[in-house]
This record gives sequence, C-alpha cells and structure tokens, in this order.
Amino acid sequence: MNQTVRERVLIIDFGGQYKQLIARRVRECGVFSEIVPHTVPVSKLAEMAPKGIILTGGPNSVYDPKSPSCARELFELGIPVLGICYGSQLMAERLGGEVKSAPVSEYGDTEVTVSGEESVLFRGIDRKIRAWMSHTDYISAVPEGFRITAFTGHCPAAAMEDASRKLYAVQFHPEVVHTEGGAGMIRNFVLGVCGCAGDWRMDSFADQAVAELREKIGDSHVILGLSGGVDSSVAAALLSRAIGKQLHCVFVDHGLMRKHEGDEVGRIFGPDGCFDLNFTRVDARERFFMQLMGESDPESKRKVIGSVFPQVFGDEARKVKGIVRYIAQGTIYPDVVESGDGGSGDVIKSHHNVGGLPIELVKELGFDETPIEPLRMLFKDEVRRVGLELGIPRELVYRQPFPGPGLAVRIVGEITPLKVRIVQEADYIFREELAKAGVDGDLGQYFAALTNMRSVGVMGDHRTYGLAVVLRAVLTSDFMTAEAAELPWPVLKKCMNRIINEVPGVNRVLYDVTSKPPGTIELE
Repeated sequence: MNQTVRERVLIIDFGGQYKQLIARRVRECGVFSEIVPHTVPVSKLAEMAPKGIILTGGPNSVYDPKSPSCARELFELGIPVLGICYGSQLMAERLGGEVKSAPVSEYGDTEVTVSGEESVLFRGIDRKIRAWMSHTDYISAVPEGFRITAFTGHCPAAAMEDASRKLYAVQFHPEVVHTEGGAGMIRNFVLGVCGCAGDWRMDSFADQAVAELREKIGDSHVILGLSGGVDSSVAAALLSRAIGKQLHCVFVDHGLMRKHEGDEVGRIFGPDGCFDLNFTRVDARERFFMQLMGESDPESKRKVIGSVFPQVFGDEARKVKGIVRYIAQGTIYPDVVESGDGGSGDVIKSHHNVGGLPIELVKELGFDETPIEPLRMLFKDEVRRVGLELGIPRELVYRQPFPGPGLAVRIVGEITPLKVRIVQEADYIFREELAKAGVDGDLGQYFAALTNMRSVGVMGDHRTYGLAVVLRAVLTSDFMTAEAAELPWPVLKKCMNRIINEVPGVNRVLYDVTSKPPGTIELE
C-alpha cells in the first residue's frame, strides 16, 4: 500500500550501506522518507515533489566513468539537497568542484571541527565532534558559491554548503549513532532547511491502509501464508480488519519453530482467537524432516525448506482455487529496498514467486500476479506499532527476530527431530532466564543454537558423550553490525546449569562472543 503523505524526503541510493538508516532518521523527525535508485530521471523526481533530497554514500569514486551519478539538473530544481559521503563528492563534482584521491584515508571515529557556526545544518551542534568517516577520496576544491563549514586534520572540506541554493554536503555519516549530533544535523536539514512540518505519524496508518485495502480488494478473497512472525502477523491483522472472512490464512507448521510458537499462532489467529478470518494450520513436520534427512550443508537446508514450503502451501491454495483472487505477503520496506525496488515505480521487481508460490502456479490457479503488500513502506519498528494498535499481543509483536528457515539455521549439521527438541528446550531456558534477570530489554537478538560438536563429560558417576549448545546474544541498532553482549556471569552460569540438567543429550554450554563482522548474527 502506498500511504498518501503530505510531504516527503527522497533518499537517492548510490549503493551506500546506510541508506535504510538515513530513511529511518528522517522518519524519526516526523517526515515520511522513501528510498529511490539513482537511475530515476530528474523529471520523475520533480513529479514526486519532495520537500528535500538526500544523496547516500557509496563505495565508488565519482571520477570513475562507471560509477553511479546524477544529472546536474538535480541541483537546479530548487529542492534542498543534502549529500552524504559519496553524495557530497558527487555534488562537488557535478557543480564544478574537484574530487581527488585522499593523501590519507579516514575510517571510523574521527574528530571534526565545525567552522560554519551560523550554518542551519550545524545549529545546536558542538564545535568539536566525533564523526564516523569512511572515505578514500575527498573534496579538494569546493564548487563556486560554496563555503567550507567543517574540516578534519586530513579532510579540508568535511562539510560544505551553498545556503542560497539550499545545497549542503558532509563527508562523514550523520545517520550513524557514532557521529555526535548526527541526528540533530539530519533534523536541522529536514525541518530547518527543507521546512517540513514534522507531523507525519503512524497513528493514522492503520485506518488509511484499511480503507485502501477495502477499495482495492472489494469483494474478492485473499490468501496469506502466515508464518507467525511479526510481519505476516501484522499483515494478517490489517487484512482481517479490512475484509474479515474474505481472508484465508495458511500456517504451515514445519516443526522448526521455537517452543510453543506454533500453538501460540493458532491461539491468536485460530477460530477462538482475536481476529475475524479463515485460519488453516497444516502439520507438515514429517514432510519437512523427511526432505531434510541427510542434509548438512547450510545452503542445501535452506533450499530444501524453500522448495517444500511452496509445495505444502500450494496444496492448500488449490483448495481455494476459484475463490481467491489475491495473494498477500508481509513484505516490509527493508525487503523492498534490498530487492532493488526503491519504491519509485521505475524499477520493477521480477517476481519468481508471489506470496510464497512459484509464478507458474499462481498463473495456474488464476491468482493476480501482483501481491497485496500492506506493509511494504514500513520499517520493522513501525510495523510493531501498527501491530499493537491492531490488538496483536505484545509478546508476539516484540518477538525475537527469527530466520525464515527457522531452527534449521541454528542447528549445525543434519536436522533431526531430536536436535530440534534440544534447541527448542535450550532456547526456551535461555530466553526465560534472561527475562527473569531483566537483562533482555536492551538486547538486539538472543537465542540458543546447537553445534555438531560432541565432547566427553561426567554426570553423576557416568561418562557422557554429549552435544554442545551455544548461546548467542548481541547488541545492535540496525542488524548490519553487532557486538556480543556482555551478559552477567551469574546469569550465564544459571543458564548453563539448567540446560545441562534439563535438556537430555547436552553436556556442554558455550557462549559466542563473535561480533558482526567478521561473523554473522545467526550461526549458519
């Protein structure tokens, strides 16, 4: 759904890893933001009538002919523009300045001196700040009409501006938490330079989305693959409010969920639950376990699950052939951005599947090839707020992130029902003890996983040869990077004691202190 908004800021993507973070920072200012690819023509950008434009960073050099660029006319629209990192260099190069390879590259935490005290961009910002740098090139000469407003020991133009044309640029990344006053700079640009009112709120999203869904769907029926995760659950709740029993939710229980979660999904969305919809729970555990037998490679396990799910879901979809017209899915904005579709309408994603079904089957069943995606413009925290507003229990809305293949990526090696039970029990104990100790609130993600390592142990008077469980808890703001959480030692010891005593087959508990990078948050 494309929510109607009165004012917006466009984020033009030049390949920067922090583009989603920029968009989130703008929305935190109470202004709707949208990421679009750098290939969108200037004429199209003008039609979208943004209040401001932000150019993202990127890994390229602006003087390389193959690097992404933009037309000079972008800066002549009369729309305020903020260039960040690569975006700042692109602004300089396009407007007649010079960009060269830096004698000294700057990475990470860097001291920046703000020299443009009267600059709107730096209003309320200290004269000396620590900022996050990541560049090998630098602006060696600013364009005519620009003045330097910040510098470092190695970067003479860490920030520049032409206030008369409302063009601003910073070599560092104000969107990351490491930059002191960074959020304030973005706020100054969005509210001070662009003149946005900052009155966009999520409060009205549900009502507006429901009205749009009713208008689009009419008296047609919709099928949704309900995983029990936050995104699909909120999509189901929103569609339930809009069309009621015209919604058919199919929950494929593959047996790889956390302890009790399958039953919780049935309790919330089933016949005695909170929502008016048709709910079907398919017990496909045996089917999944049979297909996973003998598979130990992580990618192979993902492929098996990815192939079996549409088979099971497809069997249920055939039962409503002739009744259902649309497939719905819980796509959210990060999914849209990562797929390459920035939401501009100029980049059209080629769907090999729709809502979990291969496109060939979608055509066979006569379903519409364009899925219903009511959450496609929302970030995860915004989805959660909508979920609470719709009456989904808080424990589901704030459920820990969970991978699509489920526990299959938290079990190293072959998947068996016994290993799944071990992970489910160990994970339940870990989450329970963290909650009891009150240390779970600030964690980005935490879970138990199972290694394929066996070791000798002693329990009572008996020698054991058991499996090793690994506990993982990380701190992260964006899931792009993560640090292992320093959990209290008494809490870890209690988890270890309970897991070894209560979970048969385990005789060793490890704690994973690997950061991301070099590791990933999940084990596989």
